[in-house]
Amino acid sequence: MSEERPQRRPHGDRPKKRDVNGWIILDKGVGMTSTHAVAVVKRGLSAKKAGHAGTLDPLASGILPIALGEATKTVPFVMDGRKSYVFTVAWGAETTTDDTEGDVVERTDRLPGPAEIETFLPRFTGKVQQVPPRFSAIKIQGERAYDLARDGEVVELQPRTVEIDRLALIHHAGDRSIIEADCGKGTYVRAIARDLGRALGCLGHIAALRRTRVGPFTEHDAVTVDDIATDPAALRPVEIALSEIPSVPVSRDMAGRLMRGQSIILRGRETPLSGKVYATCNGVLVAVGDVERGELVPHRVFNLGA
Repeated sequence: MSEERPQRRPHGDRPKKRDVNGWIILDKGVGMTSTHAVAVVKRGLSAKKAGHAGTLDPLASGILPIALGEATKTVPFVMDGRKSYVFTVAWGAETTTDDTEGDVVERTDRLPGPAEIETFLPRFTGKVQQVPPRFSAIKIQGERAYDLARDGEVVELQPRTVEIDRLALIHHAGDRSIIEADCGKGTYVRAIARDLGRALGCLGHIAALRRTRVGPFTEHDAVTVDDIATDPAALRPVEIALSEIPSVPVSRDMAGRLMRGQSIILRGRETPLSGKVYATCNGVLVAVGDVERGELVPHRVFNLGA
C-alpha cells in the first residue's frame, strides 16, 4: 500500500506579503536563535522585510529589537546604543564556550565571596581589553569563529577595546553570583564572566543571561511572540530608533528635495547648526542626515508616505 502524499497548499492560499514598517521589541525566550526570532515575527506579520539589531545567543533571553521594512534603515542607530544585561556566573569551572553549553576545560574548588567579587569588578569597567569567546560570530578570514571552533580548529582571537560603564553585584549565594552590566557595542558578557573568574582565581562561566536594554529600548517596550498578532501597539514607529538625536520639521517642498537625495537649508532659531538629525514632514519621518552650517545632507531617506 503506497503512502498518501500530503497535499501542497495552493499558491493562492499563502498569506500575501505586505509592507510593514516599524519596530517590534521582542522579549526573546531561551532556546530561540535571533535568526529564528526574526523569521517568526516576519511570518506573523506577513512582512516583506525584517532584520534584528544585535544578535542574542540562544542561551540568552531578553530584548531583541526587530526592524521591519523601512525601519531596517535605522538599525545602525540601535546597534550603536548602550546595552544592559543581568547575568548569573557559575564559579568553579571554565568551559569551551564560556557558558553552560560548552565542555568543562578546567575546574577548581575555590569559590569567591561577595566582598572579593566587588573588589575586582572595578578592574573590568571603563575602556578595557577583551578577547571575544572562541564561540562567537566574529569573522576570521571570512569564516565565523564559532564555525571554526565547532570544526575543531584552534581559534586565536585578538583582544579588542570595549567600554563597560557599570558592573554591580546584586546577589551572591554559594557558587552563583548575579551581576548587572551596562556596556557599549561589541562587549561580550561571556568574556566578562570568564575574565572575572580568572582574575579571582576561581574560574567562571555564564549560567544565565538576560538583556534588559538595547539603545532606546527597554523591557518596558518588550512584547512576546504571542503579543505580536493580537496587540496593534506591539508595532512601534520607525523613528523610535532615532530618539537620541534631534528632529527637525520640514515643509513639503523640502521633504521632496530630501527624498530625491538633495540637501536643504534649515532655518529657524532652534535649528541645529551641526550634527546628526532626522527630518519629519507633517509628523512623518522623511530622512536622516548630517547638518553642517545649517545645511542638511540626507544619508537615509524613508518611503513612509510623507
